[in-house]
Amino acid sequence: MKLDVIKLDGGAAGEVELTDAIFDLEPRADILHRVVRWQRNKAQAGTHKVKTRSEVSYSTKKIYRQKGTGGARHGSRKAPIFRKGGIYKGPTPRSHAHDLPKKVRALGLKLALSAKAKTGSLVIIENAETDGKTKTLAAQVKNLGWKRALVIDGAAVNEGFARAAANIEGLDVLPSVGANVYDILKRDTLVLTKAGVEALEARLK
Repeated sequence: MKLDVIKLDGGAAGEVELTDAIFDLEPRADILHRVVRWQRNKAQAGTHKVKTRSEVSYSTKKIYRQKGTGGARHGSRKAPIFRKGGIYKGPTPRSHAHDLPKKVRALGLKLALSAKAKTGSLVIIENAETDGKTKTLAAQVKNLGWKRALVIDGAAVNEGFARAAANIEGLDVLPSVGANVYDILKRDTLVLTKAGVEALEARLK
């Protein structure tokens, strides 16, 4: 499939041929769901923790005698049955990450790119270079109508562009190696540079 290439000022800059096997796949919500779930679970901190009966602070003295009270037998006040006692089978620090085959991850990225192309939310620009001024880039982004956009560049992001974009709400920049399903789907517009297209096609071929 072919798409027009534009400059940041909105001018035309020719067109680019996109690989159908990457940018023109039929949508698969199940694959996208699996990849996003894998990403979010891997990112989860997993630092949840409760204190068990061996960790709460309380005396180890038997709280009352074994017999003759008319109540149930008890030893430790730290038992889970008591208020401020230890928690039984509560959460402990752990990783929430799970495995996902590389082929499924690669397919998810292809499907995310295809989804943006099918809905007309994919924009190809000649390059992502600017003078480093936020004011200049903000005006260009406003003229292009990008409200929530992700810009994916080639192997490295232009330093001036990254600096200018850092203070613009709704505009994020990633190198091609950082392209991922969650960030692509989260934004309304996906913007690829020509170098970004080449890098992604080389990565996913």
